[in-house]
Amino acid sequence: MNIKILSANANLYSTQRLIEAATKRKHDIEIINHTKCDIVIEKKNPKVYYKGKTIENVDAVIPRIGASVTFYGTAVVRQFEMMHCFSTTESIALVRSRDKLRSLQILSRAGLGLPKTIFTNYSKNVKEIVEQAGGAPVIIKLLEGTQGIGVILAETRKAAESVIEAFNNLQARVIVQEFIKEAGGADIRAFIVDGQVVGAMKRQGKEGEFRSNLHRGGTAEVIELSDEEETAALKAAKAMGLGIAGVDMLQSSRGPLILEVNSSPGLEGIEKATGKDIATIIIKYIERNVD
Repeated sequence: MNIKILSANANLYSTQRLIEAATKRKHDIEIINHTKCDIVIEKKNPKVYYKGKTIENVDAVIPRIGASVTFYGTAVVRQFEMMHCFSTTESIALVRSRDKLRSLQILSRAGLGLPKTIFTNYSKNVKEIVEQAGGAPVIIKLLEGTQGIGVILAETRKAAESVIEAFNNLQARVIVQEFIKEAGGADIRAFIVDGQVVGAMKRQGKEGEFRSNLHRGGTAEVIELSDEEETAALKAAKAMGLGIAGVDMLQSSRGPLILEVNSSPGLEGIEKATGKDIATIIIKYIERNVD
């Protein structure tokens, strides 16, 4: 098969592992920097140009689109879909997953457990917002943040109100969520490929850090999901329409609570924690879907 990885950084662990796995299985694979692609739209003749040449005869694309270039990256994925290429992440699912608010609404409609979340149109009544989230402490998240950036734990009501007011004055969109104390600064990442949990890890924030992201210095260890956690993870990925997903959950006294469904989950943390060859599982997923 002829496979293209849409990635702006050829040196990333995930990108290199996918190249290694595809090459081992005798596929032609190439990295395409989606930010440097040109899209040509005309009647029944969609084209993508890269480095002055038309990209042709592509069987599948693996989108590794960074959050900062979601708009253009998604347009490139959509163009490949119009060229009848299989995409491991559909463009519409990518758009949904990058909108935190839309994602939570989709997950809520699917009947999944979520931390109570408040969103307003820069409401001046910040005291009520904090109360609606269950009172301090609360988590305040920028809608555009990734990898734990733009996530704040406000430990007192006064601190929460000050942070919300500051973001409102900057016209920065935020959501306010209840703080799940019993999670103890840890969360679970379930890695899903084609309707199966292929690996799961528990991520623990470093001392004094409530965010468990590995980019923030957290640690990861392999974990066996409970039946309830596995069902929730699979249901979340399905609700979002994602064939490949990293589902982040909190363990709470009322069952698993979905934090986020990531459409471009990194391979390094999950492969190192579980010892599994997730990259090859992804390539086999493509093989099953390309005629």
